[in-house]
Formats: sequence, C-alpha cells, structure tokens
Amino acid sequence: AGSTSGSKVKRLEMDWSKRANICRGTASGLAFLHEEADPSIVHRDIKASNVLLDENLHPKIGDFGLAKLFPDNVTHVSTRVAGTV
Repeated sequence: AGSTSGSKVKRLEMDWSKRANICRGTASGLAFLHEEADPSIVHRDIKASNVLLDENLHPKIGDFGLAKLFPDNVTHVSTRVAGTV
C-alpha cells in the first residue's frame, strides 16, 4: 500500500475462490442479459476492465457502449465484428 496524489491505495488479496466467484457472477449477469432481459441485450465488449466490483467483490457489468438490443423475433447470432480486439 502507498499513496498516490493524496489518495490511499488498497491492495486486496485475491485467492482462486474469490476469482471463481467473480467469474461465476459475471457469467450469471451475462446469462441474465442474454436470456431473461426483455429485450435481450448482448454486451459485445466484455473484458476485465468492464467488470466492476462492489465492496463485497460482487461483479457488476459496465460499459454498455457497444451493447445491442435484440427483439424476441431476431436471433442474437451476428457476424459483425465489434468490441475490443
């Protein structure tokens, strides 16, 4: 831990159990967006920097700038390239 520009820097121990819970939570959030949200939402740019963690390390999906809404009668299959390489 140190300080940068007057703000405190926290270091957090991340064991594999915590990492796995973050992955499962993120997958659950994506499944909700794809399968349960109406209309369905496809994020199209999921990456580590777009998964935010709350104080309890629960993941929150962020940055929906490239997200696409799909009505029920349209498939989510697309060949268009989008997102971060």
